[in-house]
Amino acid sequence: MMILFFLFLIPLFFVNFMYVHQFVMILMVIFFMKYNFFDFFCNLYYNLGIDFFSYFMIMLCLLIGCFMFMSFYYLFSIKFFIFLVYFLCFVLILVFSFMNLFIFYIFFELSLIPLIILIFGWGYQPERLSSGFYLFFYTLFASLPLLILIIYLYFNFYTLFFDSCYLLMENFIIFFVMTFSFLVKFPMFMVHFWLPKAHVQAPVFGSMILAGLMLKIGGYGLVRFMCMFDYVFFLYNYVWYSFSIFGCFIVGLICLIQGDSKCLIAYSSISHMGLCLLGFLSLFSLGVKGSYLMMISHGFCSSGLFYVCNLIYLRTLSRSFYINSGLVCFLPSLSFIWFLLCLFNMSCPPSINFLSEVFIMYSMLKYWSVSYFFFVIISFLSSCFSFFLYVYIQHGQFGVIYSFSFIYLYEYLLTFIHIIFIFLFIFICPYLFF
Repeated sequence: MMILFFLFLIPLFFVNFMYVHQFVMILMVIFFMKYNFFDFFCNLYYNLGIDFFSYFMIMLCLLIGCFMFMSFYYLFSIKFFIFLVYFLCFVLILVFSFMNLFIFYIFFELSLIPLIILIFGWGYQPERLSSGFYLFFYTLFASLPLLILIIYLYFNFYTLFFDSCYLLMENFIIFFVMTFSFLVKFPMFMVHFWLPKAHVQAPVFGSMILAGLMLKIGGYGLVRFMCMFDYVFFLYNYVWYSFSIFGCFIVGLICLIQGDSKCLIAYSSISHMGLCLLGFLSLFSLGVKGSYLMMISHGFCSSGLFYVCNLIYLRTLSRSFYINSGLVCFLPSLSFIWFLLCLFNMSCPPSINFLSEVFIMYSMLKYWSVSYFFFVIISFLSSCFSFFLYVYIQHGQFGVIYSFSFIYLYEYLLTFIHIIFIFLFIFICPYLFF
């Protein structure tokens, strides 16, 4: 029904009123809430099916799509922008819905095209061309071996369905090919160089969909392959675990030397996704559930941070910490929103980020007891760069020489919705223990 709903939205591409599209996306969220996600796979038809992992990813996709319509402020190519948002949401819903591995791979790679068009079309600096090529070639380099592996699995097992393809293997090369494509999209440290470039050069709605969803399809694909080939993950997880635990520490230090607020938020996404990867690689049930919660919470928190960062950029024409300072004197209510988002970014209660980090810490201790010291350092650095982000922008002497305007009501509404959903998703935690 969701797919037919999207197909019949084609006439709405010619409607320039963003309120109509926001209403349509919220209506789809309400329709989607009727599905029963407690089953292993429900609503099975034509190779499609959803379970607990895909249910909230699709919900997040629809909400971020609604936020993209609310954040659009350019006056050119509105119809083409509407088409791209609907097409990108349609592709991502199919990524989270298809149970066939080959079709999942096709839409997994197809989601790259509208994102590059968003960066090329609405980015505001000439460097957006190099960032788009970074994103394209990283994905191309990592994904072709995965396609060969999928063909190999089909000719050996004659099936590519998630729930019927299981294999006991001990080959590290197959494990590497299987996981590398998803780790690039996650992204893991050492293959993360495309993410800061793409975030910094993308428009605000491009950064929102990139942080809110494009980083999550890597984790979703990793979960699906972990369920299919758990033995090889049990044998070789320590390789990626070592890279991730080292990468979280290094990226936390890199965040402390940034002078660009948007670049700092992009690097903080790498740090949080590295911690999320540690929970997945521990192979404990609580760690996988904690990482899943962190993906949901990071989707809202990072999207909100990119949006409020763009609000400051629209007023001061700069993202630098050295120019944007003392904003608490001019925008105290927006300063409070900055404070809440930075608190959630450092995983303070009562947000869902706090529960996810507790679950991940427990699974890391069960996997390797020495991880406790690394976890303390990573959490401390996360708090430091979140505190650094807030203090350098909000405190100090206001030195902007450009004209300034206040924040509009719909901008407050969008930031408030991000914060509300971080609180609301805490109510899904009891369902994790069924």
